[in-house]
Amino acid sequence: MTRTITVFLADAFTTVPGKGNRAGVVLDASGLSDAAMQAVAALVGVSETAFLSPAPSGADYDLVQRYFTPEVEVPTCGHATIGSHFVRARALGMTNGRVRIKTGAGVLPIDIETVEGALKVTMTQGAVAFTPPYDAPMVEAILAALGLGPDDLADGLPVQEVSTGHSKVMVPIRSVAVLDGLAPDMAALRALSREIGCNGYFVFVLDGEGDACLTSGRMFAPAVGIDEDPVTGNGNGPCGAYLSRYGILPGRPVFSYLGRQGVAMGREGTIEVTVTRDASGSHKVQVGGTAVEAGCLEIELSDKNGYISATIL
Repeated sequence: MTRTITVFLADAFTTVPGKGNRAGVVLDASGLSDAAMQAVAALVGVSETAFLSPAPSGADYDLVQRYFTPEVEVPTCGHATIGSHFVRARALGMTNGRVRIKTGAGVLPIDIETVEGALKVTMTQGAVAFTPPYDAPMVEAILAALGLGPDDLADGLPVQEVSTGHSKVMVPIRSVAVLDGLAPDMAALRALSREIGCNGYFVFVLDGEGDACLTSGRMFAPAVGIDEDPVTGNGNGPCGAYLSRYGILPGRPVFSYLGRQGVAMGREGTIEVTVTRDASGSHKVQVGGTAVEAGCLEIELSDKNGYISATIL
């Protein structure tokens, strides 16, 4: 049995092809097995490939959306959501509206709007969850794996895991120069991920006054086959909740800011983070931006006695 599918490529959080974060996008993954989706993601070779399928009849959502790195399935992905709904909206001629997607982090609303002639996609992320800050020995181990020392940490902010559906370790540091020069020990990070049960490390700096962006960051996730991800919704989104919790963001109910990422990789992109906080202190986090299409691939899937192979045509 063979099947040919089209994989669109989209660079999210940028308007320049080759910048931002590239995602693969399969607009109709109906009937694809888990093994087939994993084979496609491995062949495409970007950090995540998104697979969209119609919702079953009577569901309270519009689409099922799944995400695969080259090695594993992950519950949700910010840039692949922005990229896939940019591609889908353009294909449908959609300029405004809402789509509800079922992900591994629950049913999430995706909003499409046209701003100054450009399509913007905003993803409401999953429930915000904080784990207790790490103790001193674990902080020391994380810093060592990242190539950092205690003096590199920002004052008064903990190293802590935060999730909006796919958790990341928040590592606040002082210097953009140190951030851009990081060369982590990927084997050590993989080992730590197995120990703590979190596969990503978002290292960030608070930018100075006058900078259009509040934060600059880098994200490392070798445990799921992504040594470094250029511009990360699941890093910047939890970071917004973290900054709100620790009083870095203004105390008003809704606050939006820009985060910069990908500079050290030559793939700079900008992500808009919006944090809504209610009277109880609970947070809602949204990440948004635009994207640009960067081509497509025709892939042939073959099933030979249960072994799935994928080939670019």
